[in-house]
Amino acid sequence: MSENINNREYRKKILKNIISQLHEGKSVDDVKKQFEENFKNVSASEISEVESLLISEGLPVEEVQRLCDVHASVFKGSIEEIHQQKDKSEIPGHPANTLKLENSYIKKIVDEKIKPFIDRLHEKDALASLKMGLEELKKVDKHYLKKENNLFPYMEKYGITAPPKVMWGVDDEIRNQIKDVLNILQNEDFELEPLKQKITGLCDKVIEMIFKEENIMLPMLLEVLTLDEWKKVYEDNLEIGYIIDDVPVWNMNDEINETIKKEENLPGVINLPTGMLKVNELNAMLNTLPFDITFVDKNDVVVYFSEGKERIFPRTKSVIGRKVSNCHPPASVHIVEKLVEDFKSGKKDHEDFYIKMQDKFVLIRYFAVKDENNEYIGVLEVTQDIKPIQEIKGEKRLISD
Repeated sequence: MSENINNREYRKKILKNIISQLHEGKSVDDVKKQFEENFKNVSASEISEVESLLISEGLPVEEVQRLCDVHASVFKGSIEEIHQQKDKSEIPGHPANTLKLENSYIKKIVDEKIKPFIDRLHEKDALASLKMGLEELKKVDKHYLKKENNLFPYMEKYGITAPPKVMWGVDDEIRNQIKDVLNILQNEDFELEPLKQKITGLCDKVIEMIFKEENIMLPMLLEVLTLDEWKKVYEDNLEIGYIIDDVPVWNMNDEINETIKKEENLPGVINLPTGMLKVNELNAMLNTLPFDITFVDKNDVVVYFSEGKERIFPRTKSVIGRKVSNCHPPASVHIVEKLVEDFKSGKKDHEDFYIKMQDKFVLIRYFAVKDENNEYIGVLEVTQDIKPIQEIKGEKRLISD
């Protein structure tokens, strides 16, 4: 028996069976007992492997997502500590460190500004305080954006595919639940008990996500990412921003920084049929365009995006090399995949979408890109706030004062 327990394939088989039982409706207590009988420790990578295996065998991502909190409750306290990884997360300013600092801030909001008021919803002052706490909790959106745009691409790069899909879905659930609760609170004629349950469930889900990030996701990332990759994550995090004040600066070796800088800024000239441009000229020109552009190649991989001053959606360098289907929430992936399929088949040449975003009216245009032989070579996405254009009236000619 001891030989089996120490065999990785055997452990994976048992874990797969345990998670399958959870999805078939077996009680958490029954599964937890079975787990404790077979294992003393389990690594985060093994959990990832099992979930990936289940998904590859046909279990919908939504099913893994629906019960991932149950998975966490079973595995919590059993994930082995990797001291070297833990030490990295204690380095001031390291992306792992700032992620944990933000999680501490999020937990403080839940524990001090939301939970104490759940049982006092009948009190006017408590209700007002709760609303303020939930408004502050909305900041998790920026925390999740950094995770989805700056960390998930690297997990996918190293073959860790199940956790990003599951976690992104739960992130969206949390975002939507915060909005839902705030909308209910706007109407004073709400049912007390159901609302308490909603808020309690939301708090539990937020805390469980903190556990998953720090005990499942971070150990995986700290095991595989290189220093250069962590540096890119650090730079991309700065672009999106933080939800905490006084973010520590990550002090890295200047020589390493200079080497990376040289690699990312190779000199040269690009020859085009209608002229030639230096690399810095082309880059500056593309970034000056009054809209965002992103190019996805014929293999459905993101290979370029512009960096204009006024960005509509977050784009970070870690997205380069990422499959376009992994750059969208699970709920909208099928739309993206169908659009790309229509472009490749020639059924469509372009598609437009338009949405209202606060004070903006955003036009998102997709174009099938063809070469000189009319062969499909990729998709161009152009995103622009067209509200200022819609407001144009009259004329303004070049000769006007």
